[in-house]
Amino acid sequence: MTAIAINGVRNNHFSTIVASPDPLFRRRILQDLATHSWPAEEACGGAEALALLEGGKCQTLLLDRCLPDLDVNELMGMIRARHPHVEIMLLDSEGIKTAAGGGRSLFPGSSELFHLLQNSSAPRIPAELEEALPRPSSSSLASREDSPPLPGMLGHSPALRRVYRLARLVAPRQTTVLLTGETGTGKELVARGLHALSPRRERPFVIVNCAAIPEPLLEAELFGYNRGAFTGAFQSRLGRLQLAQGGTVLLDEVGDLPLSMQAKFLRFLQEGEVQRLGSPDTLRVDARVVAATNALLPRLIKEGRFREDLFYRLAVFPIEIDPLRQRRADIAPLSEHFLNLLCQEARVPTKTFSPQTARALEQYAWPGNVRELRQVIERAFILAEEQTELGVEHFSLGTGEPLSERNLTTAA
Repeated sequence: MTAIAINGVRNNHFSTIVASPDPLFRRRILQDLATHSWPAEEACGGAEALALLEGGKCQTLLLDRCLPDLDVNELMGMIRARHPHVEIMLLDSEGIKTAAGGGRSLFPGSSELFHLLQNSSAPRIPAELEEALPRPSSSSLASREDSPPLPGMLGHSPALRRVYRLARLVAPRQTTVLLTGETGTGKELVARGLHALSPRRERPFVIVNCAAIPEPLLEAELFGYNRGAFTGAFQSRLGRLQLAQGGTVLLDEVGDLPLSMQAKFLRFLQEGEVQRLGSPDTLRVDARVVAATNALLPRLIKEGRFREDLFYRLAVFPIEIDPLRQRRADIAPLSEHFLNLLCQEARVPTKTFSPQTARALEQYAWPGNVRELRQVIERAFILAEEQTELGVEHFSLGTGEPLSERNLTTAA
């Protein structure tokens, strides 16, 4: 394992990210650092490491030369531009090499790595010279902070701009994406935006809701079947993975994927092959996978309900979508957008919210997120009849329950 300091300033009070596609390699390093109480996080690829860096969680990056998704040199260029204070150390998970400058053999997991981190050859830059560090230009900073919304999405809160930025970063690639967040936050919209910005935009976008399809039928829906494969199979049928050929498949509610199906889907991710029910042949399928869930997959792994190896395959590039209550700046534009759509559909003059209503909408917790917001506005729109202004008397909300019969003024 070779370690080379690239650039930046160290700080022992910040955590380290270990980025490598080899889980055993990552764990051996993490275990060694843990014995020295050195805080560290892991990433199974360059894209996931970049996502962690975007969250401002690390000061030192231990980067494997062999990444499954991003070119190492390209990734280092991104990090230099966006996070100039992060120190990068290149690690080689294949074989045992010699440490640069020290002439010592470093075994993955040996305590020498800790000493290398402590005594890094990277220059320690005095505080008065920190201004001389290369920094992103003002134009690049502006472009990162003002990432345009994804197609079909609306909102400009900092949390949502981060989603836009990460989605635009990964959209042109074939990298598997895992979308996490509460129900109703807009995970399907993000998935559609990823597809629309990808080179696969002209090909199909297929949705598979793992929670809505009964377990006995799920395999046939995903992989297809041949005529006579089971009772009632009067003709052959393509599976949804094949229907997504050349395009994108959204595996929605992936946390509900039965264990019996997880191993088969893992094989598809690894080999790009499907086998129809009742057929001995395997077929090549080129479909990008975007998975979405409101479940905590690490918890499901501990409970034995989700395969850890499948999780790592799906979570190459995780994107978390915050609930609406944590991005209140998006409530007003979303509310106006939904109200305008309702007016257009009903072919009536534009309606508005009263000032008291607008304030109350922004103060409500929205446990059902954007989906609840739209449904509540539609109900109020109907109750308002011919009135051009929607007042609080047209809304019914609860202070804890998604839709109770309390007046919105009590929720405010």
